[in-house]
Amino acid sequence: MHKNIILSAAVGYNFDQIEFFIKSLRKYYDEEICIIIDYKNYALDESLKKYNCKTIKTNINKKTIQFKRYKIFSKYLENKKFNNVLLCDARDIYFQENPFKFDLSGSINFFLEDHPINECPYNSNWIMKTYGNVEFKKISNKTILCSGTVLGKFEKIKEYLNIMNKHIEKFKYKKRFKYLFTFRTDPEGRGCDQGHANYIVHNELIKEVKFHSNSIGPFATVFYLKNIRFNKNSMLVNENEDPYLLVHQYDKRYDEFIKHIDKVKKNL
Repeated sequence: MHKNIILSAAVGYNFDQIEFFIKSLRKYYDEEICIIIDYKNYALDESLKKYNCKTIKTNINKKTIQFKRYKIFSKYLENKKFNNVLLCDARDIYFQENPFKFDLSGSINFFLEDHPINECPYNSNWIMKTYGNVEFKKISNKTILCSGTVLGKFEKIKEYLNIMNKHIEKFKYKKRFKYLFTFRTDPEGRGCDQGHANYIVHNELIKEVKFHSNSIGPFATVFYLKNIRFNKNSMLVNENEDPYLLVHQYDKRYDEFIKHIDKVKKNL
């Protein structure tokens, strides 16, 4: 039985859009990977099988999978047992090492973007449009945590998924006039699951949390990363000169990555 599992979603994507994710991951990691895909995307299913990936087929569309994936993940983990689980995005992530290869002492690990919520219009609006201004102000000075990479112990991840599902269901999308002229047109706008994650974690609705800095931690979330630095092997390194295990959102600053990514891809 595998000790670890990685859960992701690739609804609306073809294999070439997640090829870098899969190939870089399989270079360092040989345990279970399970990815949600379109039920009619036979080509993607076949390509993923070649890399020993399991798939969950769904007819849920690309827009709503961002929220419904949490329920699918939760159901998939029923009657299974792993030591650790990584929930992550796929299209904008690549790996530089086994993502479980760091101190896993935290029951659930969240990776910070080293930028306050109230200085980011996206994260601010995701929280305000869902929970309102009063609740937003309570956590507005907290540091953004990224919902696209969450790693934890098996039972703790199941707890996190359960809490996320309850909040997503509670604020289920309803077309309302008040959303028509806002930054996001509805409380389940793209990225709003990160609003739920930040609200839940910063209000301590889940316990035994361990935070990791973007600048010296094991995972990089590139959008707000202050220093983009590569070693001689074209691996992105943190301020301690340690290569990140995982690089997320590299497409947001692609001009700074392109020559290094080309080199990395040649070695996969």
